[in-house]
Amino acid sequence: MEEAPQRMPPASDDVGEATAPPADGTADATPPATDDALRHSRRRARLIEGVREGMPFAIAGGLLALSFGVVAEGAGLSAAAAIAMSAIVFAGAAQFTAIAILAQGGTVAAAVLAAALVNSRFLPMGAALGPSLPGGPLRRAAQGQAVVDASWAIAGRGDGTFDRWLLFGSTGVQYVGWVGGTIAGALGGNVLGDAQTLGLDAIYPAFFLALLVNELGDGRSRLVAVLGGVIALVLVPLTPAGVPVLAASLAALVGLHASARAEAAARRSG
Repeated sequence: MEEAPQRMPPASDDVGEATAPPADGTADATPPATDDALRHSRRRARLIEGVREGMPFAIAGGLLALSFGVVAEGAGLSAAAAIAMSAIVFAGAAQFTAIAILAQGGTVAAAVLAAALVNSRFLPMGAALGPSLPGGPLRRAAQGQAVVDASWAIAGRGDGTFDRWLLFGSTGVQYVGWVGGTIAGALGGNVLGDAQTLGLDAIYPAFFLALLVNELGDGRSRLVAVLGGVIALVLVPLTPAGVPVLAASLAALVGLHASARAEAAARRSG
């Protein structure tokens, strides 16, 4: 895999800093209006670049959202509820998790808790992004709502900082694709036909399988995956729907504990 290109450090217009005067003490000959126009142009260029880089993910996400809209309605959600869920939650893994639990007869509480566990990965992602965002806590939190997996990766410069305009652009186009796909699936499900006949009901298990395969890069990850699978298989015939998913997710604590121990040992040896 080729190494991602290094992005340039944030320009002053990205954080609202004033340009420092020349060292010789002479006044800057560039009028303030020209500076504002230049900053606006740079922001617009990065925003458009973000839209362009996010477009492939928007197309793929739209197709996935199409299946979500069909399957969600089949699980008992109204078209309005499915569309509202995509517009508010905007997280494919969490939404498919919740729908899978509801489709099996699980409770809303179990579905919400499982979705929250899936989305907990955004906590460290947001913490990493925070220093690259301007403003106070509330403003940074509002900007952080644009974080999704692909956009977070696109916006990374490779040095621990992030370009927020790339983030906004790539997330914006993905949001349109996700909500648009859900609308098409929820409202056009009758036109598309039976979800099982089309194989749409198999998309979200395949979606999670793809996520799992991508994470099996080391022995610890494989151990956690096997442990989670065993827990779920044991509990499926014994507990209400939704409980096996929640219990199996606790296997991730094994990986987290092992990772923390490995990092601590590395620090001591260093």
